[in-house]
Amino acid sequence: MRRLIIEEPYSKAALLSQRLAVFSLAVAIVGILGVGRGLDLLAVLGGSLIIACAAILSAILAFVVIWHSGRKGAGQAFAGLVLATVLLAYPAYLAQQTLWLPRLPDISTDLTDPPNFSLSREALAARAGTTPPSIVIARRKAQLKAYPQIQPILLDLDAPEAFDAAVKAVTVTGWKIVEQRPPGGRSGLGHIDAIATSFILGFPSDITLRLRPLAGQTRIDIRSASRFAPLDFGANPRHIANFEAALTAIVDKK
Repeated sequence: MRRLIIEEPYSKAALLSQRLAVFSLAVAIVGILGVGRGLDLLAVLGGSLIIACAAILSAILAFVVIWHSGRKGAGQAFAGLVLATVLLAYPAYLAQQTLWLPRLPDISTDLTDPPNFSLSREALAARAGTTPPSIVIARRKAQLKAYPQIQPILLDLDAPEAFDAAVKAVTVTGWKIVEQRPPGGRSGLGHIDAIATSFILGFPSDITLRLRPLAGQTRIDIRSASRFAPLDFGANPRHIANFEAALTAIVDKK
């Protein structure tokens, strides 16, 4: 006598969770690629996060249904939960940065006299016609408490050697040089304008360096400004730290 074996059906919520998570990943990839190419697809990225949240809720519902009814789909629900959680991890990190970091979209090693950005036609075109605005000293002083380690850089090199090292450090850091002028002329100052982009979404930060010759030394001041104020998610102090590390490594090899 044959026994009729009836298999438990899959939980619809589990299948939905997996499908929503995969779909949210696909939408996020489209949004990231579009933003990286200069397209305004931030709304698409936001939509992918909403879909990922729906996938997590569906996974939780699926676990409840599976626990009570014994239906299949725990693996699908778990996969949807993990994929959606991974997708939300980076936005959650940015949200945490927003809560804990001060609103300082413009950081400089010189608080009283920050380096100025070039206003040449080439520099303006690279910055999409915009120039970071000036910030009053009183507001800049908040930087001292938030980032006391950000100080002017002093090199025991003459100006031409320091300029060459700075250009190499900018290149090593992966920034795009917009304009460079070696020390000399009436002011005697050197100047480098560059643009840094974030790793995932490619958000730009405008950076300028000023080289001032001193007696037996060269002082380098750097200013980094987020183009999407008032938040920088810690990018500007990170840019300055990365440049200083690259510059130190280059100078130590000399």
